[in-house]
Amino acid sequence: MKVSIAGGGVVGRSIARDLSRNGHEVLIVEVDDAVVSRQAGQTGWRWVPGDACEVSVLSQAEFDSADVVVACTGDDEDNLVVSLLSKQEFAVPRVIARVNHPKNIWLFNETWGVDVAVSTPHLMTALVEEALSVGTLVPLMSLADGRAGLVEVTLDATSPAVERAIADLGMPRDSSVVAVVRSRRVVVPRGDIVLAAGDEVIVLVAEGAEDAVKSILTS
Repeated sequence: MKVSIAGGGVVGRSIARDLSRNGHEVLIVEVDDAVVSRQAGQTGWRWVPGDACEVSVLSQAEFDSADVVVACTGDDEDNLVVSLLSKQEFAVPRVIARVNHPKNIWLFNETWGVDVAVSTPHLMTALVEEALSVGTLVPLMSLADGRAGLVEVTLDATSPAVERAIADLGMPRDSSVVAVVRSRRVVVPRGDIVLAAGDEVIVLVAEGAEDAVKSILTS
């Protein structure tokens, strides 16, 4: 998979390093020539100097052939411009954008070409709630401009789902169990898997189906 990253700071380089190790073709566009000069030749991915908010730079970086674009500069306005250009000018299939300031997250939607917005404060809040909440449906990530999302619940002993197979739960059509974490081990959620108290159940749920999922998994 070809991944193009706008922003060669600590976040961009960390993403590039992990993706490169996993065998993906990675490219970083970075406006600071000093950073490019210092990093080029020392990493396993290609560097393109220039402002990622300019169409000519993105053309040079061949964004039209990217499978995924990650806009992760330290400036929200730049990330929005990169996302919009990637989607409208280069028809990138998937655009992921970093939200630096939580107050701006409402802007990061399909109108600006963003498929997935990642806000570190919101993710940390979700993780804290996940760690502290048992028997409560906790949102982990919003997808498709809020029309779907990942939610998690740690089953308590009174959950109606305990000691029942996943296939017998009667989950709504607009939802799907995507993972079960049991004793820190991920269990593939086959239909015959019987849930137990303490299981962390992660569900992909579409807008409007949350209440049904909640009634099935929580007490």
